[in-house]
Amino acid sequence: MKALKEYIIPFIGLKAGEHYFDYKIDNTFFHNFEYDEFNSVDIKIDLKFVKKTTFLELYFSATGSVNVNCDITNEPYSQPIDDEFKLVVKFGSAYNDENEDILIVSHGEYEINVSQYIYELIVLAVPIKRIHPGIADGTLKSEILDKLEELSPQEDHKNKSTEAIDPRWNTLKKLLTDK
Repeated sequence: MKALKEYIIPFIGLKAGEHYFDYKIDNTFFHNFEYDEFNSVDIKIDLKFVKKTTFLELYFSATGSVNVNCDITNEPYSQPIDDEFKLVVKFGSAYNDENEDILIVSHGEYEINVSQYIYELIVLAVPIKRIHPGIADGTLKSEILDKLEELSPQEDHKNKSTEAIDPRWNTLKKLLTDK
């Protein structure tokens, strides 16, 4: 995790007020987390770091795209990412990250590593079900889609109309209409 040093913010030397950090995220970032679900990554993270006297506020904003494979056709496509996340860092007697929006660090801490929060922001911004946009509008031509269409069950309307109906059902239907 030494490659993630650039995501460590030493807040002890910062003046009270707003500070801005920009990060360019690509595949190497996710290799550090051993996450290989993305074919390629091109995301820009804007971090607004607000230092107050008793706590810190971090506003993450992610924009860009990740190239993923479609869950239906396995065709790669570019999934746009546009998401935000707010984190409040408070100081306490012991480290506590049980709440997803509030991080409690001990009073002696002097820096914070934001790489885990950037990782989670990007991964959670990708939809659970990844569907190529060409499937929704019908423009995607794929061997897999052609095979699925070929193997899908076809309704046979001819058999339904010529199929003989048991006369007992007709008698039962008369009971519904007789009053």
